[in-house]
Amino acid sequence: MENFEEYMLDVMNKAATALMLSVGHRTKLFDSMYDCTSMTSQQLAEKSNLNERYVREWLGAMVTGKIVDYEPSNKTYSLSEEKAKLLSRDGSYNFASSMQWIPALAYVEDEIVKCFEKGGGVPYESYHRFHAVMAEESSQTVLPALVHSILPLVPGLVEDLKGGIRVLDVGCGSGRALNLMAKNFPNSQFTGYDFSKEAIDYATSESEKLGNKNTSFQIQDVEHFPASEKFDLVTAFDAIHDQAAPAKVLQNIRGAVKEQGIFLMQDIGSSSQLENNKTHPLGPFLYTVSCLHCMTVSLALNGHGLGAMWGKEKATEMLNEAGFSKVDVKQLPHDPINYYYIAK
Repeated sequence: MENFEEYMLDVMNKAATALMLSVGHRTKLFDSMYDCTSMTSQQLAEKSNLNERYVREWLGAMVTGKIVDYEPSNKTYSLSEEKAKLLSRDGSYNFASSMQWIPALAYVEDEIVKCFEKGGGVPYESYHRFHAVMAEESSQTVLPALVHSILPLVPGLVEDLKGGIRVLDVGCGSGRALNLMAKNFPNSQFTGYDFSKEAIDYATSESEKLGNKNTSFQIQDVEHFPASEKFDLVTAFDAIHDQAAPAKVLQNIRGAVKEQGIFLMQDIGSSSQLENNKTHPLGPFLYTVSCLHCMTVSLALNGHGLGAMWGKEKATEMLNEAGFSKVDVKQLPHDPINYYYIAK
């Protein structure tokens, strides 16, 4: 690195820009700019039904952050078509939505610092808006690809779902993945487990709004499965690595999968070895998410503290130890962040 001082200034500026991108998403300012029309700060504020003074200062951050274009002759602001598609809800992928992770994680910084000094962890209930941010992120990554790309990774699975099978989603969160599958495969029965009452209430409400008659959401500690329950397919979307006892959960999943059944696990695409992650395109972000959420929520429960970057090698090893004799690891071209484990 030639000039570390410049690098650190760049880090600070980009961190600030990320925070303001999150603000732009939550206030729907980027949605108001999606048509790429040039507007004054007053026009944008009126269109967005927001306070002009705040909008103007936000625009200052966006212009200096090289996000928004500015024409000083008439004091107008605009978003290029390329950027609009990547920052708006109507675009191809909303990076501004992903920037919500920065303030969501920063919310627990004080508690994390105490953990550095005294050990322990930060419990789930300390996080603000976490389920909402996670649900938005999943709606951009997992959900659009679920039916047409992810499920077909397992040969014959789509046909089985059409015919009618029993499916369990472990750590279902807000239930968006399960509700989407239930909507597309009405002949199958879908059960979701999560220990968050907030998440289960949301999932149940969404299921009712969608008119799904084939779903059941239960508040359930996934370390303790009902022994009698058996499923043709068990799924876990980004849910195993932050468990207090991931090995026990995987063993329970193995016990819940029928003899000819499948466990489909989506998790962070990384190596278990730090040296192999040095060039990971999202390495700093993923280790930060792990430290400020995934690892610490596990430690808060006196858990293993596996973390998001447990990696393919460790994940495969733990699946084998749980009783899965065959594990295939796959990736999708559009999704560089995740691995998809197909375990039998």
